[in-house]
Amino acid sequence: MSLPVLSAQCLATGFAIVVLGLALTIPAPAQQPQQQWFVPGQQPAQQGQTGQQRPPQAQQQRPPQAQQRPAQPSGQVPGPTEAGAPRLPPLDRSPPPPPAVIGVIGVQEVFEASVAVRQVRQAIQERLQRLNDDAAREQNAWREAQQQLAALRGQLTPEQMREREQELQERISSTQRMLRERNAAIQAAGQKALAEIERVMLFVIRQVAEARGLTMVIQRQAIVLAVEQHDISEAVANQLNRALTSVPIDPEPELPGLSVAPSRPPPATAAPRRN
Repeated sequence: MSLPVLSAQCLATGFAIVVLGLALTIPAPAQQPQQQWFVPGQQPAQQGQTGQQRPPQAQQQRPPQAQQRPAQPSGQVPGPTEAGAPRLPPLDRSPPPPPAVIGVIGVQEVFEASVAVRQVRQAIQERLQRLNDDAAREQNAWREAQQQLAALRGQLTPEQMREREQELQERISSTQRMLRERNAAIQAAGQKALAEIERVMLFVIRQVAEARGLTMVIQRQAIVLAVEQHDISEAVANQLNRALTSVPIDPEPELPGLSVAPSRPPPATAAPRRN
């Protein structure tokens, strides 16, 4: 039969591999013995003494005592092998978590369907529009002031022109700073209102998840495929509109007038500029 032949071949192959492994692990001698030549009239006793000494295989197969690992006591986890790393204590077994019941939500869709979000956006857009109108009006006032100052160039001395130009530049810089402060205040008020809506939305998501027995809710952008029954966006949006229809928005800070005053008329004592 072929089964004993195959077994004998496998045993022979395994034995050859073991012998080859032992041959690879045997260290080579430091110096090769000198070759002995046969000389007539002498006894070949020296040849037998040099070529028949072979170290026992059992002694070579046994690993050195220094390389054997000490047995770990039961109930302890071996610590890291890096030098200086602390040994971690063993952890107690804990029960596994419950199976995951996953729900999917589109946060952007919920925000678009929120009545409170639309109210905040409309209020912020109105404030930004007023800011843009004030900025355009201030730019027109700057141009008029510059034109008036240019018309007085022939009636003022160089020192008076530099004074008027510096005064106008300071007014323009102050107005630009106030416009930037208004813009920052409007943006901050909008972000604060949207953060309040987001806080309520997270509470609603937790409420809908508990009602449906969900243990995990993932944003739709983080997954590739999900069935429609896993999506809770519509339920969250409806509950959010019931719970929150509007949020208060911080009022705009009161800032001084932004219009640039026209240039002062030239002094009566100012002498005409000579060419």
